Amino acid sequence: MHTILLTTLNARYAHTALGLRYLYANLHELQDETHILEFTMNEQIQSIAEDLLKHAPRIIGIGTYIWNASQTAELIGILKKVSPKTIIVLGGPEAGYLPHRVDFSKADYVISGEGEVAFYELCKKLLAQENVEERFIRAPLPDLKSVTFPYRAYNDEDVAHRYIYVEASRGCPFECEFCLSSIDEKVRNFPLDTLLEEFEILWQRGARSFKFIDRTFNLNMTFANRILDFFLTKEPPYFAHFEVIPDHFPDILKSKIALFPPGSLQLEIGIQTLDPVIAKGINRPLKLEKIIENIRFLENETQAHMHLDLIVGLPGETIEGFGRNLDTLVSITHSEIQIGILKNLSGTTLSRHDREHGMIYSDIPPYDILQNNLLSFGQIQKMKRFARFWDIFYNSGNFNKTVPLLWGAGSVFEGFYAFSEWIYAQTLSTWKISLERQIALLHAYLIERLDIETVENALSNDLSGRPTKTIPFFLRQKNEHSVKNSENTVTPKRQINRI
Repeated sequence: MHTILLTTLNARYAHTALGLRYLYANLHELQDETHILEFTMNEQIQSIAEDLLKHAPRIIGIGTYIWNASQTAELIGILKKVSPKTIIVLGGPEAGYLPHRVDFSKADYVISGEGEVAFYELCKKLLAQENVEERFIRAPLPDLKSVTFPYRAYNDEDVAHRYIYVEASRGCPFECEFCLSSIDEKVRNFPLDTLLEEFEILWQRGARSFKFIDRTFNLNMTFANRILDFFLTKEPPYFAHFEVIPDHFPDILKSKIALFPPGSLQLEIGIQTLDPVIAKGINRPLKLEKIIENIRFLENETQAHMHLDLIVGLPGETIEGFGRNLDTLVSITHSEIQIGILKNLSGTTLSRHDREHGMIYSDIPPYDILQNNLLSFGQIQKMKRFARFWDIFYNSGNFNKTVPLLWGAGSVFEGFYAFSEWIYAQTLSTWKISLERQIALLHAYLIERLDIETVENALSNDLSGRPTKTIPFFLRQKNEHSVKNSENTVTPKRQINRI
């Protein structure tokens, strides 16, 4: 039995909840009677409630996020019906901002902000049966030097099979209106020497995948350089993921990034828009020339895998403007480009644009845009399908030679948009399209527009390293010929830049 349970519903099993481990690590004398139980969104809510209540907890702390808000509300309802004396405490970004857009009224307490200290203090009072009248608790920012690191709360299963999330800093100096990080403008750093000691312990335990959640990893050069040095002294293979600001790559940082071997470094770069007017409207700094210069450097002079983000639906941006952004990015990099649909996250100031730009969002998480003055509901729906098909055919890396045939010398956006419209008309779906069908659809579309030999040569080149059974029959003979004439090595998908 455990007095305190810490739980959340992760998007998938491979994910781990860093927030729960921070709470656990900072419960001090209460830690021995505390247990972490993680679930996924796809599990039955009643079964989750059953598993939690088996421990007969007095307090259940639940991490609440945009991806699990609705399921969390359902879970709270069941828990309070079955075990009304169990105290439910919510935390996380989706619970921490008022008014709540999902009904969390059955929870006993809500902690807003960084909860390491506030949750510990609340649990002490509740277990001592002290009266706590304030239901919505605004946690003061903790001194990061006094926060106990959570990394020893990762168990052996986590280290062996799941993402290890880490952070060197909190906060963001920028004020981009669509982002929760803009709320805490001051960047605070953890004690670096102690942090690196914790990373070394994780490494010695076998951790080889480190995913940093810092919003601006390359803002502080002292921190960035020493952390990069930590990995550069290690023997590959390993994988380090960083979120970086695109306009801040001093020469010393460039030189270190260039030293990383293929497959070891991933940089998530939030572009969002390349239009200075649109960027200014949402308080996003945009040094366009520097951004393009840095992306070209990373593309041509390093082995880092880039993951660039673009957003559809920003206030004032037309579909043509988005298309120009995509065309520009594809012209300077072959890396992954993640196309996101604008979301009006709780706690942001994005709603101030609603009247001027006719911004209308869904009331259901993830609160994505439905339409605005420049994009109709139908156009937004088409762009959601565009984004999904872009992931399948472009970002997957399965069709590096064939997909560019969709636009040739023309506009990337226009060429892929036409293909997106056609493929949805054939499938009426954006999910569960097998690889074999993807190949057949791409083939059917292109041979109506291009020379069949060109199309099949490109497809055969893309498929040369794949098992024969995954290749449609009409391409197998050509593929077998391609394999005999290709090099023996196969470039790992999406681990180095496209050829």
